[in-house]
Amino acid sequence: MSAMTRSETAGDDRAARRKDPVDETATARATVDSRGIVTGWSEGARRLLGYRPAEVVGQDAAGLLSGEPPAETLRSLKTLPRWNGTATLLHQDGHRLTLNLLAHHRESDSEAGSDGAWFVVCPLARPPSPSQDDALVLRAFTQSPCTTAFYDTGLRLRWANADMERVIGLSEEAMQGLRVSEIVVDPQSDRTERSMRRALETGEQQHVQAALRLPGHEREGFWTMSLTPVRDAEGTVRGVLLSAHDMTEEHMARGRLALLNDASIRIGSTLDLARTAQELADVAIPRLADFVTVDLLPAIEGGDDPRAGSPPGPVMLRRVAYQSVLEGCPEAVVQRGTVAAYPDKSTAARCLATGRPVIENVTARAIAQVAIQTPDRAERMRRYGFHSVLAVPMRARGITLGVATFSRHRRPDPFEQDDLLLGEEITARAAVCIDNARRYTRERRTSLTLQDSLLPQRLPPQAAVEVASRYLPASARTGVGGDWFDVIPLSGARVALVVGDVVGHGIRASATMGRLRTAVRTLADVDLPPDELLTHLDDVVIRLSAEADSTSGPIGDLGATCLYAVYDPVSRRCALARAGHPVPALAIPDGAVEFLDVPAGPPLGLGGLPFEATEMELPEGSLLVLYTDGLIEVRGRDIDESLDALCAALARPDPSLESTCDTVLGALLPTRPTDDVALLIARTRALDTAHVATWDVPPDPAAVAETRKNACQQLTAWGLDEAAFVTELVVSELVTNAIRYGGAPIQLRLIRDRNLICEVSDASNTTPHLRRARTYDEGGRGLLLVAQLTQGWGTRQTYTGKTIWAEQTLPTT
Repeated sequence: MSAMTRSETAGDDRAARRKDPVDETATARATVDSRGIVTGWSEGARRLLGYRPAEVVGQDAAGLLSGEPPAETLRSLKTLPRWNGTATLLHQDGHRLTLNLLAHHRESDSEAGSDGAWFVVCPLARPPSPSQDDALVLRAFTQSPCTTAFYDTGLRLRWANADMERVIGLSEEAMQGLRVSEIVVDPQSDRTERSMRRALETGEQQHVQAALRLPGHEREGFWTMSLTPVRDAEGTVRGVLLSAHDMTEEHMARGRLALLNDASIRIGSTLDLARTAQELADVAIPRLADFVTVDLLPAIEGGDDPRAGSPPGPVMLRRVAYQSVLEGCPEAVVQRGTVAAYPDKSTAARCLATGRPVIENVTARAIAQVAIQTPDRAERMRRYGFHSVLAVPMRARGITLGVATFSRHRRPDPFEQDDLLLGEEITARAAVCIDNARRYTRERRTSLTLQDSLLPQRLPPQAAVEVASRYLPASARTGVGGDWFDVIPLSGARVALVVGDVVGHGIRASATMGRLRTAVRTLADVDLPPDELLTHLDDVVIRLSAEADSTSGPIGDLGATCLYAVYDPVSRRCALARAGHPVPALAIPDGAVEFLDVPAGPPLGLGGLPFEATEMELPEGSLLVLYTDGLIEVRGRDIDESLDALCAALARPDPSLESTCDTVLGALLPTRPTDDVALLIARTRALDTAHVATWDVPPDPAAVAETRKNACQQLTAWGLDEAAFVTELVVSELVTNAIRYGGAPIQLRLIRDRNLICEVSDASNTTPHLRRARTYDEGGRGLLLVAQLTQGWGTRQTYTGKTIWAEQTLPTT
């Protein structure tokens, strides 16, 4: 039974070999390990040398050789990956065979336990001579899947294979005897012929890439061609073999990748919503479409979130951007910035309703349907030959922003699935960038509102100076900063001028600015000198920085700069101190402009370092110009150039301070400053003897009556007799307190401004306090009466003592 089974199996193997056209025994194969031991022996090897596998496997391969191989050959076998050459082998019957061998070196494989071996092969029979294969070779040429044609030395076609006939759409017979430029009429054909001539003249292979639109093909194809000179047996060039490869799909894929890469670079270069939409339209022309429009829901531009769900029809969309291959975009019906209605059945409306991209072939019936609702759009579609439209919804972070519409009217091929995927990719990127711009617009609007609410709404009128101011927020790219200015009325008709700058941008900088401005006003109300005020403000910034770190984690130290100036119109003296801030400019009436030498204190927030004030007398009518660094630190320009430009603008000031502000900004700033700018210009005034009266008071209680008399006479001279009663009481109380509790010298000063100001100065630093007198107290009621009868009162320290002041409203005339 087992013998029958073996016989049947052998018969099956012979039958299988008869059916299989590939005879495995027609090649002799053997394997030799790294030690030279034969490890494998095929049936073909047995037929070649007569040895059975059992007689060879495990034996030294050198025993099969007739003589020793050359030493140089043995050395080269250690490094070569492959060897080919002749060798003389011994047949089993003893005769010698000189054979052509091919040996492949196999790499060692640790997992398989192999340390490297040689695989040796040798054919047992030679193929027929080439002359016998001519017909077969010609058939192989004709049936080759490569698009191939042979041209003679006159560049006339001799043979074309079946694939060339398919591509050209002509039979070989119809093309024989014609040149390339006569078969395919295209400018690229002439270029191909020139390359064929070079191949014939130089005998070197040429390569050509060409974009061709061939008859019978729907779209333009991209081809690479190899032009190979063909030589006869004597080496003479007898023609050129043209081998063409259709690289259209690969070319289009590379084009799509290039477009995606270009979109990743060009789209979203700014946080400007309209510009981002325009970048999407620009990048898609002409590589994806002939005409592109970008329409957004109207709520988007204000930074608001649109309503959830599909927008109700008809959809209202604002045209934000468009671009065309035609100059001037004549296809556009809706202009930029215009809100237009899109009917329910329109491509844009259906795209937004489904939330999926839509491809439509524009037919005459479709245009007729459009003409019913929007005849102007239908007219443009007919005029310019629109034939394919792709609409892609713009969505980002779960919000529908609008729709991008891509149209073709010059490119003949319609949109395909690959175009849809590409449109989705670049639209999705643009949508994210537009949503970023939308969110930034909302945050910037909030910051601007906060900044505007924290800055002075109007500057208070006062006699010391005439003021004008400007605040310019930074460009959209940088964001709102923390620059501020202020004008603070002080006692004695004086005024404080403040300009400051908080480091950074955004809502945090604006909020910090508001807190610092409030702190400056509070400290100014105490009538501190400029250097002391900055010292206290420095402590405030340090505390704010510590609070920010404790509530929201380390955010880095807060920083700010500030310039604080106090001007007295009576003495025309101005005291200034600065904390890391740019120096102010002074323009005096004769046209001279200089930058004041104010000691440079450290920025606020460092702590422990002193501030120093300087004081100077200013001519009446001088311009004191305070500003933040955004005015002079302009990109692409040196600070010295900016300071020179500021001097030039102030050398010829306009009588109107508002015009002077505009002149300064126009001379120093670009259209869109990269940093916030705060500018404050003050024209100084002086209160002369017609508005100020001063008396020295002896430190004698008897002098109080004489002092009251002098004050009343001055009020009569000013025509203010109605204020005499209150003024007498105030003068009597303040002078009496100075004589009783203060020290000489004592001085009384009346200032006639918008209000009447009474000031009494003495050499003591003791500050009086308002208190309520008990029933039987003999004193303590004077200051209470002063507080009740006047608009306000207070004390300010001076370098020589103190000044107590009281201000009363003058009767209206």
